[in-house]
Amino acid sequence: MLISEKLFELGLELPPPPKPAGSYLPVVEVNDLIYISGQIPLDTNSAPPIVKYKGKIGLDTTIEKGQDAAILCTLNALSLLKEYLGSLDKINKIVKVSAYINSIESFNDHPKVINPASNLLETLFGEKGKHSRLAIGVTSLPLNSIIEIEFIIQVKQIIS
Repeated sequence: MLISEKLFELGLELPPPPKPAGSYLPVVEVNDLIYISGQIPLDTNSAPPIVKYKGKIGLDTTIEKGQDAAILCTLNALSLLKEYLGSLDKINKIVKVSAYINSIESFNDHPKVINPASNLLETLFGEKGKHSRLAIGVTSLPLNSIIEIEFIIQVKQIIS
């Protein structure tokens, strides 16, 4: 089954790909690896795009909001990949997911925040979606985002 069909079955839709907010490339390809720059929970369907989930877990927001934000970050990354590759079916392996979670110093449930994003990737890509991961707390993130996630993806063929 195509990844686009799996997304549809899950009731998910890829948002418009986010534009860079600074001096960087959102997607960089090196050999068969694609690096996706850090994605924040940006609602790209709004004009102008806005950060949908803000705050610091343990202070003014919740783990559940962080989980929703992690899903949005993942969908934004997949949208960038689809734009770059033409099809998500060219993905050979989700290699690594690194999550930075805006949280208070005593918060220690970082894996709970990112688990839904990891589970979504495994649901969409099966064994290819299982990945290594980093989940750490930070004191602040751009635009007061609740989370920022970066991805390393292996593709089936060299695109460039």
